[in-house]
Amino acid sequence: MDSSNQPIVAPSQPQPSTVVVPAGETVPPPEPAGAAPGQQPSAVGEQTAPECPRRADSNLGNDVVSSVQSLMGTIVIAIFVITFIVQAFQIPSESMENTLLVGDYLLVDKLCYGGQGLGDHLMPYQRIARGDVIVFHYPVDPKQHFVKRVIGVPGERLRMVNKTVYINGKPLVEPYVRFIEPPSNLFRDNFPRTDMPVIYGMEGKWWLEMRKLVEDGELIIPQGSYFVMGDNRDDSQDSRYWGFVPRENIIGRPLLIYWSVKTLDDETPGGRAYRFAYALTHLFQNTRWNRTLRLIH
Repeated sequence: MDSSNQPIVAPSQPQPSTVVVPAGETVPPPEPAGAAPGQQPSAVGEQTAPECPRRADSNLGNDVVSSVQSLMGTIVIAIFVITFIVQAFQIPSESMENTLLVGDYLLVDKLCYGGQGLGDHLMPYQRIARGDVIVFHYPVDPKQHFVKRVIGVPGERLRMVNKTVYINGKPLVEPYVRFIEPPSNLFRDNFPRTDMPVIYGMEGKWWLEMRKLVEDGELIIPQGSYFVMGDNRDDSQDSRYWGFVPRENIIGRPLLIYWSVKTLDDETPGGRAYRFAYALTHLFQNTRWNRTLRLIH
C-alpha cells in the first residue's frame, strides 16, 4: 500500500472542557496563569492598605471595655461591702467622749448581729449585750445615724439614782462613763421621773410611752427594744429623752477607729474657709496617731 494513500491523521488538540453551570448562575472567569486557586486578581497598580490602624482601633476598644468592666466590678463589690459587711462613719458630737471623740472615723461591722432572718440560728452571730457600742438609725429620724452604748436589754428593769444606773436592783459598774457635772439635774440624773412635766429636749411621744412602762420607780424595757446612753453621760441626748432603740434600727457594732483627726472649733479666727485650708495643710500634724487603728470597746 502506498503510503501516500494513507489518511493523514492530525495530532489531537486539547479541547476546552465544557463547564456545566446550574441555571441562574454565571460562569466564573478563567483564572490567570500562575495564580493560586481561589486567589483574586489584582488590578494593575493596586496596593493593599495597611491593617495596623484597624488593629490599633480594635485594641483600644478592647482596653476601654476591659476598663469599664473592671470599674463596674469594683463598684459592685464596694456596694456589696458597704451594704452587708462594713461601713465607715464619722463621729460629729461629744456624746461618747472619751470612748469616741469628734473627728474619729469608724469602721462598723454590719454582720456581727445578723439580719434577723432564718440564717441567724445557723450562723455564729453575736447577741446584742449590755456594754456594746452600737450604730443605729435614730428612731425619731431614721435618716440620721447615732452611736451609743447599750445599757438595758429586753426584759430588764432600769433606774438611775444620783447618776448611778441600777439594773434589776443592782448597781452597774461603768468604767467608761465620763461625768462633767455633779448630780444636779433631777430628770437626767434620777431616771425615770413621772412626777415632772415634759422637760426641754424630750420627745412628747416618749414621755407618754414612758409613763406606761414605769413600775415601782423602774423602767421596764419591752421585748425587741434596747435602752442606750452616751458615755459622756452629762452631755448626751439618748434613750432618756427620746426612748428605746428598736432591734430593726440597729446597723452594727464599731470595730475600730481607722483614722482620727483634731477638729478646729468655731471660735478659731479666719472663718470656715481658713479653717478648712489650715486643716488640709496640717493634716499630718492634726492626725491623732495614738487613736488611729484603735479597737473600740
